[in-house]
Amino acid sequence: MTKNGTSAPGNAKKKIGFFHEVKKNRILFLMLVPTALFFILNNYLPIIGVYYAFTKFNYAGGLFYSPFVGLDNFKFLIQSGKLGALTFNTIAYNLVFIFLGNFLQIFLAILLSQMVGKVFKKVAQSIIFLPYFVSYVILSVIVYSLFNYEVGFVNGTLRSLGQEPFDAYNTPNIWPFLMVLFHLWKGLGYGTVVYLAAIMGISQEFYEAAKIDGANIFQQIRYITIPLLVPTFIMLLLFALGGIMRGQFDLFYQVIGTNGVLYDVTDILDTYVYRALKQDYDIGMGTAASLYQSIFGFIIIMVVNTIVRKKQPDYALF
Repeated sequence: MTKNGTSAPGNAKKKIGFFHEVKKNRILFLMLVPTALFFILNNYLPIIGVYYAFTKFNYAGGLFYSPFVGLDNFKFLIQSGKLGALTFNTIAYNLVFIFLGNFLQIFLAILLSQMVGKVFKKVAQSIIFLPYFVSYVILSVIVYSLFNYEVGFVNGTLRSLGQEPFDAYNTPNIWPFLMVLFHLWKGLGYGTVVYLAAIMGISQEFYEAAKIDGANIFQQIRYITIPLLVPTFIMLLLFALGGIMRGQFDLFYQVIGTNGVLYDVTDILDTYVYRALKQDYDIGMGTAASLYQSIFGFIIIMVVNTIVRKKQPDYALF
């Protein structure tokens, strides 16, 4: 304090400085150390590997002694003539997965939140959540058992009804719908639980006040539940858009496999690059494709976050 009773500027700066905060909350910062180490080791140090995208990698030279080739690895994607189709497939599938998936998850979460019977609600949650634990390998077996031309359940049923069998694996047009259906079936339960938790966090005072004002159940959902779910939806949307160029590799690779008939409608960047890597074992080419995906996703999330920040600053990530 100075003689006239005011605080000295230097002391004020020291009190609000970073090291003062560390000293004041040292236990909290100590708890952050394992998380910081995890991200440094698994997310930041591997960034060095981006250099692979500009080299003709060989195991003798390693990372720093492999021949530098500049942008030659990116020519693989451009000269293949499939970059546009692969990018479109990857983005289109992910957009459907994100928006249709979130819509159904919100819808189911609202339905579950309105159920009165606790036993029925828990059983319903468990049934919806169960497919999330089914591996994509098991899913591929289920799909094959359903649509196999010779012994599949669908064709077996058609034959028993005197109908001609349906060759699903040679009918590309149905597979975009099937892939969306499989993805929604497997991931619907997880997203529903996330939104249900958000709904459970809404104060009951809002609903009680709405009931006093004469609002019915649909009006409560429209004017209370859905608006208060918007921040959760936007946050999940921004996280999902960051990986929009990274398709569901396990889903597409396990279900479609090496069926070239379906590549035009089901091939995404991840599966295309994986097949190329199996043939040439070119690490530089694979890293170039991954870098393309990362930069594209980064641009999308920055654009969307900027739009959100201008419309609703409180909902933006940064």
